[in-house]
Amino acid sequence: MSINSIIILSLQYSKLNEEEKVIANYVLLVAAFLMVIFFIGRLFYFFEMAYVEYINKKLFFNHVYFRKKKLTNSQKSLLNKNFKFYQRLSIKHQSYFEHRVYKIISETEFIGKDIDVTEEMKLVLSATLTKLTFGLRDYNIESVERIIFYPEAFYSQTNKTYHKGEFNLGLRALVLSWKDVLHGYEIEDDNLNLAVHEFTHAIHFYYMKVRRSSTSAAIFLDAFVELTTMLDNDQKLKTRLVDSNFLRDYAYTNQFEFISVIVETFIESPQDFRSNFPLIYNKVKTMLGFNFAGY
Repeated sequence: MSINSIIILSLQYSKLNEEEKVIANYVLLVAAFLMVIFFIGRLFYFFEMAYVEYINKKLFFNHVYFRKKKLTNSQKSLLNKNFKFYQRLSIKHQSYFEHRVYKIISETEFIGKDIDVTEEMKLVLSATLTKLTFGLRDYNIESVERIIFYPEAFYSQTNKTYHKGEFNLGLRALVLSWKDVLHGYEIEDDNLNLAVHEFTHAIHFYYMKVRRSSTSAAIFLDAFVELTTMLDNDQKLKTRLVDSNFLRDYAYTNQFEFISVIVETFIESPQDFRSNFPLIYNKVKTMLGFNFAGY
């Protein structure tokens, strides 16, 4: 009900009979409650955004779920098999993780091209996105509506060459070689994880779109700006980073590849990253809102 409708109903209240007044009272009460909730929400957003932008890049709270969804035992077993991150979480945070995985699986279209989509494929990709956004509240990445699997490297119509993976903004899709997704998890510390890399692209584009209405996006993007500014202002650090080959050369293609490679490296080699480049590591940690065991 619009504010105009509420005003009209209020003005005509005296003309109503007793039964109509009971209904009108109920409608006005519900409308007033919803308006209070709306204004509280706007006020909360205003203060949280101000806090994030000017005081500390940290959410007031992250996990609030009224009806948490649960995974099956087989799904939990797959999580334990593939994600040490999940294993290290507290029981409470594991339940939050499972809820997010459930929601992503249920709201994403999974398509196989010359390959049958399995429960493991759905779970690994959904858990990857859940891990990347677990330190932030805005995990419903609307730039990915579908995930398309090929058995191995595929011919991309985008630039007429073979790819292991790509993020297609127009189709709102991740297109991935399942063989290479698995390889990213078989070797945990080589700083190559296809699913993490492509999801980071999707997160980056989505957060740029919703920056003004999402405190999660503000944290992610503003911390990244701080990181790039720090490197631009500290040429010694920047040169040491480039010369170290700690990040593969592909990172320096453009800002989009830089952010994906640096997040990929953070996820795969957190201890080495923190030891070698603590200032850069801390900026990436802030971007992702990470405060978890192993990081």
